[in-house]
Amino acid sequence: MNAAVRKYWPQYKWSNVFAMIKNMRRPPRRHTGSFGGELVVITGTTSGIGYHTARKYAAMGAHLVMINRNPEKSEAVRQEIAAEFGTPVECFIADLALLEDIQRVGQYLLSLAEPIRVLIHNAGVHLESRQETADGLEVNFVLHYLGPLLITRMLTPKYQRDRTGRVIFVSSEAYRFAVWGLDLDDLQWQRRRYSGLKAYGAGKLAQIQSIHVLADELAPYGITLNAMHPGVVRTESGRDNGPLYQWYKRTIIDKYSGTPDISAEALYYLGASPEVTDTSDRFFHLTTEEELTPPARDLEAAEALWERTRELLQEKGVAL
Repeated sequence: MNAAVRKYWPQYKWSNVFAMIKNMRRPPRRHTGSFGGELVVITGTTSGIGYHTARKYAAMGAHLVMINRNPEKSEAVRQEIAAEFGTPVECFIADLALLEDIQRVGQYLLSLAEPIRVLIHNAGVHLESRQETADGLEVNFVLHYLGPLLITRMLTPKYQRDRTGRVIFVSSEAYRFAVWGLDLDDLQWQRRRYSGLKAYGAGKLAQIQSIHVLADELAPYGITLNAMHPGVVRTESGRDNGPLYQWYKRTIIDKYSGTPDISAEALYYLGASPEVTDTSDRFFHLTTEEELTPPARDLEAAEALWERTRELLQEKGVAL
């Protein structure tokens, strides 16, 4: 039995799992108040959860900045939302799997004069096989962890000035697949056999652990950070995976999934509702607060990940 198993096994409890299952049947809380004129930034809005969330915020009067990789799809969504809801919509094109583009996004958002009332880190991916970026980093790890971490931390001077803002990480109950925590010596899955589910779960676990550190750093400026599971909904996630996954997704996952409108309602509630104004460093199943698993609430592990990440980024010439 390794050290992680010895550490976490006594802390696991079935009530945590039963609570998650119960929460799957709960509809999200809804907020019906306007968000007129407020600036909202959302990554990955050309389809799925991000698309429906952008429409929800626009319908409630928000000014949108959408961060997307595909310029044609992004412009089509921009035109659609601006025409339908009559609210300002801007696009910023970037590949959030690339460190250079992640930093460009951070610099762009930092330059905005208007306070960012809500920042939603939604962009993500599910891969069956390991893929590397041009920076030599595993794609899943960058999209779900490094990108949101770097962008949020780069905004610290803006948050210090504006003293307002909510940051929401679109997470997943799949973080539970990292049952015994993260392997800090192999965060890039270079030595272990790659598993799509385990790597996805590890990326989401790293994301959640980073929130503990970021929430503590940004709390003095009135900034809240929370993670949320968006429910079991039909999206285009995993569309580039092989035929077996596509069959499983089409016949099993999608058959029992809801629509992304459910996620959009939850994300609007978490971003706009006064009921969660001072709530930070929490994990929500849609809008129901949920207890994290032992590795996900391990603050020592979160600090260790932070230091390892700092070293990794220094090797790439990027400061954390």
